[in-house]
Amino acid sequence: MKETSKKGEGWTLTLALTVCSAAIGGTFQYGYNISIINAPTSHLQKFINETCMRRWGTALGPSQVTLIWTIIVSSFSLGGLFGSLLAGPMAIRCGRKGALLLNNFFLLLSAVLVLSSRSAGSFEMVILARLLVGVNAGVSMNVQPMYFGESAPKDLRGAVAFSSAVFTALGIFLGQVTGLTEVLGSESVWPYLLASNALPGLVQLLTLPWFPESPRYLLIDKGDSKACIQALKRLRACSVFDSEMEEILQERTGTRAKTMWELFADRSLRRQLCTVMAASSAMMLCGNDSIYFYASYIFQEAGIPLEKIQYVAIGTGACEFTSAMVCNLLIERVGRRLLLAGGYALMACWAVVFTVALSLQGKVAGMPYLSMVCVFGYILSFGMGPAGVTGILPAELFDQMARPAAYMVAGSMMWLNLLLIGMAFPFIVNGLGQFCFIPFGGVCVAGCLFIGFTLPETKGRTLAEITEEFDKRNEKVKSNGLLKSGQGEQSQSLTNQTAENLEIEKV
Repeated sequence: MKETSKKGEGWTLTLALTVCSAAIGGTFQYGYNISIINAPTSHLQKFINETCMRRWGTALGPSQVTLIWTIIVSSFSLGGLFGSLLAGPMAIRCGRKGALLLNNFFLLLSAVLVLSSRSAGSFEMVILARLLVGVNAGVSMNVQPMYFGESAPKDLRGAVAFSSAVFTALGIFLGQVTGLTEVLGSESVWPYLLASNALPGLVQLLTLPWFPESPRYLLIDKGDSKACIQALKRLRACSVFDSEMEEILQERTGTRAKTMWELFADRSLRRQLCTVMAASSAMMLCGNDSIYFYASYIFQEAGIPLEKIQYVAIGTGACEFTSAMVCNLLIERVGRRLLLAGGYALMACWAVVFTVALSLQGKVAGMPYLSMVCVFGYILSFGMGPAGVTGILPAELFDQMARPAAYMVAGSMMWLNLLLIGMAFPFIVNGLGQFCFIPFGGVCVAGCLFIGFTLPETKGRTLAEITEEFDKRNEKVKSNGLLKSGQGEQSQSLTNQTAENLEIEKV
């Protein structure tokens, strides 16, 4: 029995293939669709202008073209917000695996719209396509970590869930490669570049049906113990699951999954919810995604020829992928809290150095190259912790009944803040100039301190143990409050008694 349980703690071929199949059509798409939109920027703006010329006989001004282009880019974030709100109901009704499979419908429809946009002469179809791609990314960014966290054994939960970040970084890197002029980045084939995201979706549709559904979903939501045992047999390298089945059943705290509003109203989960909301917001407000857009300017200032910048920019995606791979190996040894808080601390340091380098650019030789180092250092630090650990938190801090709603809240915070930072970043750069990364550094410092003080270590711990840790912290706060209240009441009673004595003396 002992050997069996030890053996069951490791990776199995089925578990590894399940992770690859779910992620290639999941978080991989988020990273891929973030990066492929950069390459055809000028081609799409030209297409917008030509479309308006054909329709109305007049060309648009630069500001009008930029506005339409901004709508195309922002529609991805807006779609992501819709997708994060859809993720919870889809995961409950269709299951984790079923939700991921159904999610590919949005992706395939978007590919058809993009491929038809040029012949139809409609840039509105591109806007709608990017909205649908955003919905796909919003669903997958929430459902996939949930699926992984519920399917992995306790001792591999962090590594399996963190693979979501690895595939996101891989998507960014491959999107940059696909967007090269020699591949699909030329003017004649930009619709094929934007529609190329359908290929990973097709791979998922062909492979994921062969792999098991989340065992926790099967047992708790469906009440099907036989299907749960079959899923565990395929995902684990053992045949005895009594202790794991018992642990899974401990999460059955109600007859149905909580809604978002019920989760907000539950005071016992308020500390966990605040932690997840803060971590999700910091992940987007730290400016890592914005630094990808700023990288081209920095490389240009460093003296790299314009035609070579696209190749150097691939290094940013390679950095995040490398750091995510390294972190995936470290997460079960180092723990979640240290990686998350440490990542933000390093990013804050790089933001300070980056600000100094930008301030001295043009005055001191070598500053553009220091700025390049800061870009890579910032991205590496982000990939080492915040990029992946943030997505694990809802799976580890909430039970089966609250988990879908928790992911909906976390996803909504991520996409709202991504939309906010995407719209505000140009104004931040124009308004603050070389000090533009000071606000991002402030977010990193706040994120580091908040996570360090509020998040207990969750590595290798069951949900019951994690919940007990939060309950202890809640009790401390309550006891301190009661102590202060008691002291206040005692002080008030002494005051009243003194007043009574004075009255007696007067009489």
